[in-house]
Amino acid sequence: MWVGMSRGTKLLIQCGLGLIVGYWLYGRMGVQIVHVPFFDSVINLGVFYIAFAAFVIVFFANAFNFTDGLDGLASGLLVIYLLAFSIIAVSYLDTPLSIFMALWIGALMAFLYFNVWPARIWLGDAGALSFGAMIAVIGLLTGNVAAMFVIGGIFVIEAASSLIQILGWRVLKRPIFPLAPIHHAFLANGWEEPKIVMRALLAGIMFAIFGLWLSAM
Repeated sequence: MWVGMSRGTKLLIQCGLGLIVGYWLYGRMGVQIVHVPFFDSVINLGVFYIAFAAFVIVFFANAFNFTDGLDGLASGLLVIYLLAFSIIAVSYLDTPLSIFMALWIGALMAFLYFNVWPARIWLGDAGALSFGAMIAVIGLLTGNVAAMFVIGGIFVIEAASSLIQILGWRVLKRPIFPLAPIHHAFLANGWEEPKIVMRALLAGIMFAIFGLWLSAM
């Protein structure tokens, strides 16, 4: 007996909510620009910002959900992401956003205490999807979308590995990785779970440093 939503229904709801949030950001908050690193400029997307924001929100919601597969992995990377964007928000003098992220980090530290290997509590799809959507909204509010994709680089890699695996089955009729997302491929190759998580967190810190550099350009 099947219990729960189908993937199509879940994705449709995500797209609908993403468009609503995109409209809210554009129509109510007046957000419609994207910072372009290296050129020290911004792009004004106008009304197209709504669709762009919806895409970013749906992407990160699912990317975070893909990452939430090992004890402490997604939540640990989330702390790094929020710390980096807290620095960005402070540099923009965005006090409300800074306070929100500080409170979120505090709650996450308590959660992470029980979520590290061997985990005693888990996020599940409801938590992972909503957390992923929220980190996308934070990036959109600051206008640092490029930095968001870099600081959340591990989330992007996890999503990309799943997409590559799907394309491998559909185009080549065979898998590209032993398992997907990529953290499961490392498990299949004999890496221990804590080892994968710690190395992912180290990579996340390096991505965060590079992303902060990009945001300052």
